[in-house]
Amino acid sequence: MLIDDIAAMVEAACAAPTNEFGYGIWSHHVTQVVANGRRLAPLLGADAEIVELAALLHDYASICDASLYKEHHLHSANVAERLLAERGYPAERIQAIRHCIETHRGSMSARRATPEAIALANADAMSHIQQVPSLLYMVYVRRGMGIEEGAAWVRAKLERTWRKLAPQVQDLIRAEYEAALATLGQG
Repeated sequence: MLIDDIAAMVEAACAAPTNEFGYGIWSHHVTQVVANGRRLAPLLGADAEIVELAALLHDYASICDASLYKEHHLHSANVAERLLAERGYPAERIQAIRHCIETHRGSMSARRATPEAIALANADAMSHIQQVPSLLYMVYVRRGMGIEEGAAWVRAKLERTWRKLAPQVQDLIRAEYEAALATLGQG
């Protein structure tokens, strides 16, 4: 019930007209991170509930206020703590979720000290490989890049993402990664 409540809240924020990322952040990112987290939790020996709640809330602050994007991992961790505490969720589990959210960004070199944090960071990274259309939308529609510039930007992002994935996760999505790069053409 808690997961359903949090999911409905996050989806509503994604659907709000104030969400500068558009509903696609729900349909093409958050839901994919959740699905990936469910897949990775048993593989990595992680607590599935912690991974799922962290996946739902990992970008929440920037969905509610895009000006928080630069440090959304910190703001989202704070919001997650407040929301879960208000719902009576156990403090030690809240701290585990905070750690996952604070360390989920591939662009940060934060130490991921738990299987749950490793699962969330990899689930988030996987989503970029699996949801190339959302990256293309960002570069062509939101940023107004030309064909070559946009394809090069997405290719570079995917290559950076790939290098940060755990080896067993790379094995899971190697075919998807290779297909994404082939779609983008030669760099």
